[in-house]
Amino acid sequence: MASRSMFLRILWKLLGASRGRLAVALIALTSGAAVCSALLNVNLDAERKLTQEFRTLGANVVIAPPAGGSEAALADTGVLDRIAALRLPQIIATAPYLYVAANSGSQPVILAGTWFDQVAKMNSWWKLEGGWVSSRDDHEHCLVGFNAARQLGLAPGSSVVLRSGDRNISLTVAGIVTTGGAEDNQILTNLDSAQNLAGLSGRVSLVQLSVSGTPSEIEGVTRRLTDNLPGLEVRPVRQIAAAEGKILGRIRGLIFWTIALILVLSMFGVLASMAALAMERRRDVGLMKALGGTVPRIMRLFLAEAGTLGAVGGLLGFLLGVVLARWMGERIFGVVISARFEVLPITIALTVAVALAGAFPLRLLGQVRPAEILRGE
Repeated sequence: MASRSMFLRILWKLLGASRGRLAVALIALTSGAAVCSALLNVNLDAERKLTQEFRTLGANVVIAPPAGGSEAALADTGVLDRIAALRLPQIIATAPYLYVAANSGSQPVILAGTWFDQVAKMNSWWKLEGGWVSSRDDHEHCLVGFNAARQLGLAPGSSVVLRSGDRNISLTVAGIVTTGGAEDNQILTNLDSAQNLAGLSGRVSLVQLSVSGTPSEIEGVTRRLTDNLPGLEVRPVRQIAAAEGKILGRIRGLIFWTIALILVLSMFGVLASMAALAMERRRDVGLMKALGGTVPRIMRLFLAEAGTLGAVGGLLGFLLGVVLARWMGERIFGVVISARFEVLPITIALTVAVALAGAFPLRLLGQVRPAEILRGE
């Protein structure tokens, strides 16, 4: 106990001496830790928020009958209950679609029946003129694609009568949507209305899902759905999944190599300070050896000093990194980056490792000969 107390007292004295050199090393460690902490916070939080942003760009998983099937091969709406029964938290929205060939007067048009509340969750980027159909149970209103509206001469508030076979329905246009996709040429309405018009009660053409998570997690959800939905094809929308994976992969790669470079530069800063410190402490080491101190014990003392600097620098750097991450998130990604406290132990561990690596010159003090120091050589 006495030896431990003495060790701590000597360590405290060492930290109080050579303040200039130690301050330079601490600044280098804190600066490096701040950048590493900021980048790690950005990596963890921006990845999650960017993944959420991707989920507003449309469906990334589609469930449909096998390609080449006939009308009889349309999926049963029971598939929606089976999807819900899986209780997969990664599924953000589930939108069934039934496509019906109809006519408005003499003009052919595709009517798409769906659930508008679910479509809104996964397509918030759609441009809308007029109002949205807020409820999946609204049988009176519809949305019309931009091209279809121009072809049929429709505007928000207009009425349109659609006919398929001997059935017809009358709808009021709530809004005109522009998506840049197939929806621009369609009329979208309540799923029940489309089923009644086509005489296909309880049937859907396909189901679109918005699934959150990394590409590997999305693949896992796809496999789970495939196992539980026999007779149906479950396929990810490769363009969205590939784009998401590519962007997130580039962000991870950039952050990894930036952190590696910052740590190396911080180590060089510590190395320079510790090399100068080693020259200043030759006399102290010689005196310790003359008083019976062993080389391993003296090295433990100096390594403890370096480790303490690393821990303090890591803690200060983490706090500064949180502020820096918030600034980077707002300026670069346009999102607010939240502090991720799991980054704290990682930052401290990295900074301590850099401090110990930078303390390598102190090992040269083990070669100091007490007789030469005491003679003033």
